[in-house]
Amino acid sequence: MTDHPLDGKSALVTGASSGIGEATAHALARDGARVALSARREKALNDIASKIESEWDAETLVVPTNIRSEDSAEEMVETTVSEFGGLDVLVNNAGTACGESVENMTTGDYDKMMETNVDGVFYATRAAVPALKEAEGNLIFVGSFAGQYPRPFNPIYAATKWWVRGFAHSMAGNVGTDGVGVTVVNPSEVRTDFGGAYGETFAERFDEGEVTEPEEVADAIAFSAKQENSTVSELDLYRRDKFAGF
Repeated sequence: MTDHPLDGKSALVTGASSGIGEATAHALARDGARVALSARREKALNDIASKIESEWDAETLVVPTNIRSEDSAEEMVETTVSEFGGLDVLVNNAGTACGESVENMTTGDYDKMMETNVDGVFYATRAAVPALKEAEGNLIFVGSFAGQYPRPFNPIYAATKWWVRGFAHSMAGNVGTDGVGVTVVNPSEVRTDFGGAYGETFAERFDEGEVTEPEEVADAIAFSAKQENSTVSELDLYRRDKFAGF
């Protein structure tokens, strides 16, 4: 495999303004892809895009998007396809967690998670599928440990990630015959700003080396994006002592 296996390819990363999304945009650019960065925070996206262009000499596109909006998600994909002349990789990374137990969760928090983690993933995927079929590209979902095992804490968040995982595998059956690879990547704790809704973020709670780093998840996503004839169905990334005591 060459040093730039994604040369000539175009990728779109949702939730690219921080954490896993930011690291993924860097990893794909490192491997030669043109990268569209999507999130709501335009300034953060512009700053990241500038760093990517400087570090990797890669072409970038900033696409400010409210993934919870059907129209905004569709415009995100249309702009990327128009500017890049197609789309080879979609990384459905945007997600959120808020609220806690079901009995104490507000309807607003419930709606926010469902609209981001479920509706937004559907909107982006639906809009991108025609271009991915044309390119015989890769459709990648960022799932979660919470989408594989029962989670007493915040069952609604867990349910959204079970949905993502089920949707991803079902899409593999749906578009695999059209040459589209479908992957779901399931991290557990990742040392990012995620988790701040509950007090400490994971970056504050864990020291470097204690849990998965965003760059490790990004490398798993980039590995999946490089596949041309095969597909990486599912990748799990857990800290090595995750199952201690089970």
